Amino acid sequence: MIAFTAKSLYTPLEHIEQPLLLVDGRTIAEITSRSASAIPANAKLVEYGDAVLAPGYMDIHMHGGGGRDVMDADASSLPIIQGVLAKHGVTSYLPTTVTASLDTILASLDRLATAIEKFAENGQGSQPLGIHIEGPFLNHARRGVHPPADLLKPTVKLFNQFWQASRGHIRVMTIAPELEGAIEVIAEAAKRGVRISMGHSDANLAQARAGVAAGARNITHIFNAMPPFDHRDPGILGEALTNSNLMTEVIADGIHVDPVTVRLVLQAKGIDGTILVTDANAATDMPDGRYHLGTFEFEVKDGRCLAANGKLAGSILTMDKAVSNAMQFANLELQQALRPATLNPAKASGTDCGILKAGAQANFLVLSNTGELKKTILRGAEI
Repeated sequence: MIAFTAKSLYTPLEHIEQPLLLVDGRTIAEITSRSASAIPANAKLVEYGDAVLAPGYMDIHMHGGGGRDVMDADASSLPIIQGVLAKHGVTSYLPTTVTASLDTILASLDRLATAIEKFAENGQGSQPLGIHIEGPFLNHARRGVHPPADLLKPTVKLFNQFWQASRGHIRVMTIAPELEGAIEVIAEAAKRGVRISMGHSDANLAQARAGVAAGARNITHIFNAMPPFDHRDPGILGEALTNSNLMTEVIADGIHVDPVTVRLVLQAKGIDGTILVTDANAATDMPDGRYHLGTFEFEVKDGRCLAANGKLAGSILTMDKAVSNAMQFANLELQQALRPATLNPAKASGTDCGILKAGAQANFLVLSNTGELKKTILRGAEI
């Protein structure tokens, strides 16, 4: 058994001073305080001084890192990506596919399902807990960089093909609710436990509300790939910002949306309704240059990832930076900024993680009180 101590611990719901976090193997055995419990005689003591212990981050919308893409056929790609994620405090994630040919998507879903199922045997780094499928059920007018030739009309038959290829590992699916056939697909996917995220959408207010009525519960990277807010025609943004049943992703890199907009989202949705995501691509943790996202290329220069059409192609944001940006942009305390990167993405993907508690996997972070990442503890071991 290992006993970890520090100045503070955020679960993130609770704040414990002088915590004592006991780990047995890969599992949290107990969380208490040094004033309430003695350190077990058989425990190895690991002290982190005036640091803060917090849950490992979860990223439910990311495409790659370290020069690799989650849709790569190369078996070495996911371990590299998972190492980059862990380095930046992400202990679990949803590999996110992009629009490509039907055969490419199906093959990618099969490979990702295998990686998820075999992770317990020999997985390294951040753990994939399911798949986020972003496309091909997107509105052409709001497709961003998704290849137009590969966009498809949503049908239950096509969704069934994705579901079978993923062997039931699809956790989140982005879809434009206004497309013909979308409501039927949303309802069917939601019945199977898929968290439906409305995005890459030109929906008006009524169409967005129909999506919610059918089962949609998330918004994909709010403000990006959707119409701007109009005070007489609020559209999908109006529904996203005012419906408490919807959780909203936001890319807090200061590029996809202005820092003031990040603050607006957090104020409108609250700490409970906001999900920090990176939309990170293969260029994350890499120098400027040319990389690929799915089947197309983009260029990174001065922090911006641009496709040939001049549109943003994901980001090189990391989750530790997203948390510190949220603190700065919205004037949040660390405990407030942690929830959108831990418990909220877990809830928004139907996964059981994002909180420190007895019986949970021992995935946690050692942070400074300003949110700087000091150490990542994965499955009870410091990386």
